[in-house]
This record gives sequence, C-alpha cells and structure tokens, in this order.
Amino acid sequence: MNKLLTLFMGLLLMSISFQSFSQMPVAYVCPPCNSQCDTLSFDKPGVCTHCGMPLVLKNESKDKLSPTRKKIAFYLQDGIEILDFAGPLEVFTYAGFDVFTVSKTKAPIKAQGLLTVTPDYSIQDAPKADILAFFGGSSNAPASDPDVIKWVQSQQNIGHYFSVCTGAFVLGEAGLLKGKTATTFHSSLDNLEKSYPETKVLKNVRFVDNGNLITTAGISAGIDGALHLVAKLNGFDAARKTAYYMEYDKWTPGEGLILTEYNPYKALEPVDNLKLYTGTYEFNDGSKIQIKVSEREKGLYAIVRDRNYPLFFTKENTFTDANGKETITFIRDRRNRITGYTLSQDPKVFHKLN
Repeated sequence: MNKLLTLFMGLLLMSISFQSFSQMPVAYVCPPCNSQCDTLSFDKPGVCTHCGMPLVLKNESKDKLSPTRKKIAFYLQDGIEILDFAGPLEVFTYAGFDVFTVSKTKAPIKAQGLLTVTPDYSIQDAPKADILAFFGGSSNAPASDPDVIKWVQSQQNIGHYFSVCTGAFVLGEAGLLKGKTATTFHSSLDNLEKSYPETKVLKNVRFVDNGNLITTAGISAGIDGALHLVAKLNGFDAARKTAYYMEYDKWTPGEGLILTEYNPYKALEPVDNLKLYTGTYEFNDGSKIQIKVSEREKGLYAIVRDRNYPLFFTKENTFTDANGKETITFIRDRRNRITGYTLSQDPKVFHKLN
C-alpha cells in the first residue's frame, strides 16, 4: 500500500512539473548581430522587427547563437579590376568578416596593370571559406582554366557565392549559374546570356540575390552587393553602419532583385512612422538639433552642426547611435504627440521646438 501511495505521489508531482513547464512562456531572440536588438525578446517566431533577421529560440545552445566571423575567399587574377574587389573588401572587413585572398599560385598579380597584390594562398593550400567571391577584369583567365574551375567545384559547404562584374563567368563555368538569375558588367550581359542559356540574365539591376548566390553589375555595384550580403547575414543595422563608416551615402538598401523569401529590408520600421520623429529639438549645449528621415536609406539622421549622425531604430520611441553606446528615447504627451527626448547618458529632457 505504501509503495502504491509513493508511486501515485511521484506521478502526481511529475504531472504538475510537466504542466508548469508546458505553461512557461516561450521566448524567441534575434541571433547576435552587434545591434541593440541583441537584447530584445519576442513571444512568437518570425523575424526581428529591428534588423529583420530570423528569430531563434532563446534556450538554443550558445554555440548556435554566438556570432561567427564569416570567412571569405577573394579569388584574384592578374588584370583584376581594382574597385571590383577593393570595394567589397572594405565592406566585409569593416563589417567583421575575415577576408583572405587566393589565386592559382602565390605569385604576385597586377590589378589593372597598376597595383601589385600578393595572394595569401594558392588554390593548393587555401583554407576552407564560408563565402567564395570572384571579380571582373581579365576574368576569362580563371573562367577558362580547368584547374581553377575544378577547385571551385571541389569546395564543400559553401554558404554563399558572390561575384562582381564579369566574375559571374567563373560561376557560370563552374555550373553554379544553371537555373539561376544573374547579372554582370553592362558590356558583357549579352555574352553571359549567350554563354549560359539556362541562366536568366537581367539588365539594369545592381545585384541579383538567388539565396546562396549573389551576382552584381560592374565595379561600384559590388559595394551594393556586399552591403546586401552583410544585411542578410548580420542584419540591416550592420550594413547601414558600414555604409556610414565608408561615407557611401549613395547606398539604396535593397536596390537589386531579391528572389528569396528572406528579405532583410521587409521588417524595417516604415518611413511614415519614422517621419513622426522629425523636427527641431534642443541639444545639450544650448544649440539645436534637427532630426530628419532619409527615405532612400530608410533611416533617421540627427543633424548636429551640419554633420549627419545616423540613428538606429530599436523599438517605438527608442533609437541608438552608431556605436550603440547612447540610447535616445523620445517622449510623447497624452495626445501621443512627440514633445522631446532624453539621452541615456543625460537625464535632462530636451524639448521639441517645432
């Protein structure tokens, strides 16, 4: 009898524990992207309302949630166009990616016949990369080299392929453009279409995102494609901070064709909502500060002494600066009108003037 009573009590406690566990709230979080949203929590799956990255369960392993530095292999060939690779190089390195260069051999190459570059590795000893990148300027050499194409095809578990300008021909020769949509340098579009009839070639587009394969138009378009890849992997804020650092003030987020379900720009705060924060406000030294919206960039700027400082939306009424060290909280009255703001490092209320 005692044994039965003990068994009954045990089952009852297990049932209560299970019910308590099942009723615990499930939390979802944004994977770390070095933005203010790293501290946010959500009660249902979806995408982060701040940076647009897919949410994951909070209790997933730390290894899965920990931000990793993506390794990018830049394949360089003799005669390569300088800005083709130098522009994306600037984007990826500032955004925290590990970039290394590869060529067929370790012999120095000449970029546009001007700049000497010594590759870090040859195709014989290059380490594993998460992303493979190819660029224009004499790209017919690697595209027609069986050893290089075999090396491209032999790479395992590549997360993304990326090409700028006529670097797309290397991807084409490796069979990676089959059934895809792509673009390239304006004077090579017809040749790309003719060379790879199973590829849909688009004109007048800055980049094309097929998911794990991104091709861009020529030269400066590589910067746009690189910023887009940063936005996909690290969040929109990371890309915007990179563009701000580079003073690339002509960037239009998403100015390309995105053929995937995940779009890092869909979850951004609507521009009409951002406009509610615009106006002239007091500043901490007695001067004035203007808050303006950039519809092109889909973000706010604080203009102080004729200099633009980007503000990053965290949640309603709350923004951070580019370094993530200062939090700006806007204040509303009973009629829901914005009347001023406070700074995390200064408790004073700065009033809106108009």
